[in-house]
Amino acid sequence: MPFDRTSRARAVAPRVLTVATAAAFATLLAACAVGPDYHRPDAAVPASYKEAAPGWKVAEPADQHDRGTWWTIYNDSQLNALEDKLNTANQTIAQYAAAYRQARALVAEARASYFPIVTASGSATRSKSGSVTSNSGTTSRSGINNTYNLALDATWEPDLWGSVSRTVGAQKAGQQGAAADLANARLSAQATLAQTYFSLRALDASQKLLDDTVAAYQRSLTLTQNQYAAGVAARSDVIQAQTQLQSAQASAIDNGVARAQDEHAIAVLVGEPASTFSIAAAPLDATPPTVPAQLPSSLLERRPDIAAAERKAAAANEQIGVAIAAFFPTLTLSASGGFESSVFSQWLTAPARFWTLGPQLAATIFDAGLRKAQTDAARATYDQDVATYRQTVLAAFQDVEDNLASQRILEQEIVVQEQAVASANQALAIVTNQYKAGTVDYVNVLTAQTTAFTASQKLSALAGQRMVSSVGLVKALGGGWDASQMDQETGSVAAPDAASAAMPASAVPVAKAAGAPQQPRAN
Repeated sequence: MPFDRTSRARAVAPRVLTVATAAAFATLLAACAVGPDYHRPDAAVPASYKEAAPGWKVAEPADQHDRGTWWTIYNDSQLNALEDKLNTANQTIAQYAAAYRQARALVAEARASYFPIVTASGSATRSKSGSVTSNSGTTSRSGINNTYNLALDATWEPDLWGSVSRTVGAQKAGQQGAAADLANARLSAQATLAQTYFSLRALDASQKLLDDTVAAYQRSLTLTQNQYAAGVAARSDVIQAQTQLQSAQASAIDNGVARAQDEHAIAVLVGEPASTFSIAAAPLDATPPTVPAQLPSSLLERRPDIAAAERKAAAANEQIGVAIAAFFPTLTLSASGGFESSVFSQWLTAPARFWTLGPQLAATIFDAGLRKAQTDAARATYDQDVATYRQTVLAAFQDVEDNLASQRILEQEIVVQEQAVASANQALAIVTNQYKAGTVDYVNVLTAQTTAFTASQKLSALAGQRMVSSVGLVKALGGGWDASQMDQETGSVAAPDAASAAMPASAVPVAKAAGAPQQPRAN
């Protein structure tokens, strides 16, 4: 019988039309995503900072730009070099960079569900069957059979109720949250390094003060020994001078323990073994620069920990939609085709061709409340993440207020303490001259020396605390992190590569703190 191409085309046309109609219908249904649309949770945001000193000003619009290498405002070349090492070798940052790359891969994994799965297979088998005797007594001979098969299979499950789109949205939010976590880890490490560095420099200043004090006490001991030799001082004066000198020497030695610990901590931060790392001593000689406070509302964009918490809430919201979509039936479109023959020469010919095509609709009728429980759990997780976000915002404002108050109060305290040091040194000079003249006892000298040393030591500690607090304020205000670096069009972030740990803060991938624009979805 001749092959009628027209008749065959007429027979295939209805099937093709049916498949095309089903695909178009599935595409239309894909827009019917179920579940709640996401809106950034409300959080209490004050109009201004309570603890800002009168001299402080709110940052101008230009100040909102990414500060990048924010630590350079301290004009310390040693600190700059250490921060550069941290950005390239800190292992905590490397961990979060790897977590970000994992989150980015999960987005690609979720997006794959939008597309059909296509598989190909081919086989060639050779088999031998034994003799078989039928009921009529006829015996079939054994023979060797060949089978050649080449097939292509395709399966696609349309996203009828938005389960895939919700999953992709959740993974995108997770990626953005991972980017914010990376930025937060980097900022925390940078700030910890700067604070530890200034603490070490404050200990260097204390060491210089202790060394100077030891030298002064040594001179006092020599004075009392000369006075004793001349018969104008008692033996007890010499013993008291020796005791005071030895106590100062012990304090100088003890100061070295704290400095060594800070130095070791810095070594870990910059990714070097503590055994081979050292920093030359240099007393702290710096005052904190003015750091304009960002507007309270901008703190939601400047703090990576806030952005991370908000993105986690967004991801949890998407999971609610995924759970609700499980209540609805799923449609699977599958097709397969290929060639199958027992003769190799006729394998890839038209008579050996086969194909199958058809949709499958499936729905869960009874699950003993499983899907409802999963939906309730997803809603509870979202509520938990919202509470975490709001708590993070509150803690952030507390952090800013604490450091603003610390800067303001320490500045005032240092002025008063400088006056106290000047008065104590003046009193010491007067009492020392009186002792030389024999008009006062040595106990008066001891008291004046102790007062002068305590005042100077406190002033040195306050200077260190003020620098540490200055770094804390920069960190509390978000450091060099800026959510505006996010790609607003795609809702994605700049992907860090394997060398991301070597990137400065300005190159850190960031996440948008505010809720990303959402496509309208059916509730």
